Amino acid sequence: MKFRLDSHSHTVASGHAYSTVLEMAKAAADRGLELLCVTDHAPGMAHTTCRDYFMNLRVIDRTLFGIDVMLGAELNLMDTGGALDLDGPALKELDLAIASLHPKCIPPNGDADGYTNAVLRAMENPYVAIIGHPDDGRYPLDYPAVVRAAGEHGVLLEVNNSSLAPRSFRLDAHVHCAEMLRLCRREGVCVTVGSDAHFTSAVGGHAYAHALLRELGFPPELVINRDPGAFRAMIARRRERIPH
Repeated sequence: MKFRLDSHSHTVASGHAYSTVLEMAKAAADRGLELLCVTDHAPGMAHTTCRDYFMNLRVIDRTLFGIDVMLGAELNLMDTGGALDLDGPALKELDLAIASLHPKCIPPNGDADGYTNAVLRAMENPYVAIIGHPDDGRYPLDYPAVVRAAGEHGVLLEVNNSSLAPRSFRLDAHVHCAEMLRLCRREGVCVTVGSDAHFTSAVGGHAYAHALLRELGFPPELVINRDPGAFRAMIARRRERIPH
């Protein structure tokens, strides 16, 4: 299976990543990708970037080194009600948005009902296209409910390559991601594979995710990284739900 896009990456703007937009795009081009999504951490996470950064993304070219670039944010879920850390005007400036649970923003090791509710409420926001790394055992989820809602709302669930790496700090990600993927296969729900790259060498790095997909015999047609056009169309369908 050839992955033609990377849906999750970070630049120096995230505060704990180490490469620029240009460096990340060049790395993506060098690895034969057709589309790179730059999704820096939103301001609810301490020591990351500010709201104005996202309000000004229009100044950056969307074609760099011969590949397409989409510029967005990895939003933080701030509470179990699904509150996000960017508002409507800022969200409108993004090409796409990921919503994720992070310890700096919402305490880990709580109950699955609260975290599941947060994720389900985030899926109701038409700006949210992807649920990021829903694999971390520190944030237990009701996976049948999450997968069902993803299918209903047309939201992508992420297979996060960084989570599956041997030195990952996320808890039991392989086990939880496998459970999620089995349900996605049964329900016909699409996933996206994101490198979650914080440095150029990780851009387009999908080896651990690819290995898990092969191990489970996951259907290639449910992996949206094969088709940048389908990825863009999915985001466009989500945004059709935005009230005018």
